[in-house]
Amino acid sequence: MKYKNIFPVSRMCQILGVSRSGYYDWCKEPESPRSKENQILLKHIKQIHAESNKNYGSPKIRNELLKLGFTCGHNRVARLMHENGIVAKVVKKVRPRGSVIKLGTENPNILDRQFIWEKPNKAWATDITYIPTSSGWVYLCVFLDLCSRSIVGWSVASHMKTEMVLQAFDRAIAKRNPGKDLIIHSDQGSQFGSNAFRNYLEENNFIQSMSRRGNCWDNACVESFFRLIKVEELNDYRFQNIEEVQYIVFRYIELFYNRRRIHSLLNYMTPAEFEEKISA
Repeated sequence: MKYKNIFPVSRMCQILGVSRSGYYDWCKEPESPRSKENQILLKHIKQIHAESNKNYGSPKIRNELLKLGFTCGHNRVARLMHENGIVAKVVKKVRPRGSVIKLGTENPNILDRQFIWEKPNKAWATDITYIPTSSGWVYLCVFLDLCSRSIVGWSVASHMKTEMVLQAFDRAIAKRNPGKDLIIHSDQGSQFGSNAFRNYLEENNFIQSMSRRGNCWDNACVESFFRLIKVEELNDYRFQNIEEVQYIVFRYIELFYNRRRIHSLLNYMTPAEFEEKISA
């Protein structure tokens, strides 16, 4: 447009392969309706991405846009995110190893990768992960309901003893009050094979299930949660002590993950919304 007083419009249109009428239409309204829609979409994409603490990728962001009444395809959302440098966080892998029970003392894999349950409080999965701080390693134990993917109990400690597992378990029992025959699935970590943990299960008429040795896929749901909390929250911090870890874990699990984070497996509902729907 800045060259219209230097070169003939007809000649420039010919060279650029556009019609004169198209050029004059563009002069009246330089930005197309599609471009304007993209700018509006981009504004909401940035807002949704920020509100998710930069955790959501294009599928979840598109789902949130649909809830807001926008009509847009996944490719369009992904393209706008790519063009504007909007990306979800990626994992940093840190995985020390813990001790396991002796061969021959493990419980059978009763869960057998049955990760979908119609009702809550029928099967819980549990595990422990490691979190670095300036004061040394601290440990997070969680119990996850396989129906809603809700974290029903958790604890953070400076040790990996059975006590931290029982603390998380006590919180879960107090919160959910499950009936007997609840399946508790774990790996073959020494904490889950201890007499104290096994006695606790027996006293409450719960059923113990264990993954096959060295097979992380048998407990994939908890492994997936640990990946999420590290990617979406823990990797953002350089923790100084256990108190900082406890606060951030509480904020993520109780205020975001259980109540606000949508899951594709739950038809893009939060664990709390999903449980409310199936109990209605």
